[in-house]
Amino acid sequence: MKVLVSGYLGHMGKIISEMVRSDSDLELVAGVDKGVAGEQSEPVFSTFAEVNVNLDIIVDFSHHSLTNDLIAFALEKNIPLVIATTGQTEEEKKAIIDASKKIPIFFAANYSIGIAVLIDEAKNIAKRFKDADIEIVETHHNRKIDAPSGTALAIAEGLKEVREDANIVKGRNGIAKREKNDIGVNSIRLGNVVGIHEVLISTKHECISIKHEAYDRGLFAEGAIRAIKFMNGKPAGLYNMKNLLG
Repeated sequence: MKVLVSGYLGHMGKIISEMVRSDSDLELVAGVDKGVAGEQSEPVFSTFAEVNVNLDIIVDFSHHSLTNDLIAFALEKNIPLVIATTGQTEEEKKAIIDASKKIPIFFAANYSIGIAVLIDEAKNIAKRFKDADIEIVETHHNRKIDAPSGTALAIAEGLKEVREDANIVKGRNGIAKREKNDIGVNSIRLGNVVGIHEVLISTKHECISIKHEAYDRGLFAEGAIRAIKFMNGKPAGLYNMKNLLG
């Protein structure tokens, strides 16, 4: 498969590019990055409008503000997408959903296999403790812009599948007691933490905690590589980690 990396010069762009190069099933043919500078291993374009190479798929590790340009190009060329950016606005998410009716799009808040397993297990526990309080705590490095993290919100949305009347509360402020159906999402930013997500499910008498810690950002690239291969030959539709793991 011929792969284009959007966000080619970024930290994750460099990691995913190296993994694509070293995979015998994939070929890195180009990159897109507005910060193009100096000689690169592949042709790098500053905008999608400049891209003039043949592609089979685009993997995006850029910034959510480029969502509309990314989708417009993919729709024009009828090319599948693997979107690995987070922080999309509701309008941008709608654009992704609408585009998936015409082209195959893999869209996940987190490409870690471990996070996908954590969500499944948290849902199983929440189903068994129907009256328990649920809180999510996420910790990331001090350079992360969005809060809560897209992963924490994905965990909360997953839990809402078994707690349909749940209310997702992003952070706590002021004077107000915790409501029975709250799922609290709390954010910590410090140091160089790659990513820690913990789900706490507590009754009056006991608490179950499930925690995932990422040691290296390479794990997200590994998941994206699996998603790229998974998308080979897929029809139009919206895919995620649940589809990948079966």
